[in-house]
Amino acid sequence: MNNSGRCLLVILVMVGALEMFNFCGADLTDGFTLVPLTESNFELQKPYDIPLDQRYSFVNGVHHLWVYADDKPHDPSSHTQPRTEIRIKGLDYSSGVWQFEGYGFVPNGTSGATVAQIHGAAHGATTLILRIYDGDMRYYSRDLVATDLYDKWFRLNIIHDVDMGMVTVFIDGVQNFQVKGEGPGDLYF
Repeated sequence: MNNSGRCLLVILVMVGALEMFNFCGADLTDGFTLVPLTESNFELQKPYDIPLDQRYSFVNGVHHLWVYADDKPHDPSSHTQPRTEIRIKGLDYSSGVWQFEGYGFVPNGTSGATVAQIHGAAHGATTLILRIYDGDMRYYSRDLVATDLYDKWFRLNIIHDVDMGMVTVFIDGVQNFQVKGEGPGDLYF
């Protein structure tokens, strides 16, 4: 792969809604209701001029996504950056406590890649964006969330308490970051 690529990312996905709120358990998903995902929950976006199989594959339960810095956006009329991403649809939310859990792998040399986001906010397009820069995960391009994530699998949990206005990020079961949410809105992972 050409190192001018923005990302090669492998993710497995699970989403849950909270029944009872307790971070003290050994498993961050304790108290959440497992929401099984099917292909109908996955909306894939990729550069509009590239066939899907050149930017995405699903093999043995693992989603592989990649994008290059010189790729075009997902739509010819879009002014956004290039992307290959999975939008989880059918599970949009506007209140309550929701959790995303996924496993990621970002190869060395990838920089500027978005690993996860919560789309929607009271003001602006997103409540949360987690990006990898030089092996470190950052909240947008600012606050440091985790370090040394190149070339290894990591578990990412994001708990969004819309009603309390908080987003909490865990890497491998350890709370690494917490930030005030961007207000209610039509939200999705």
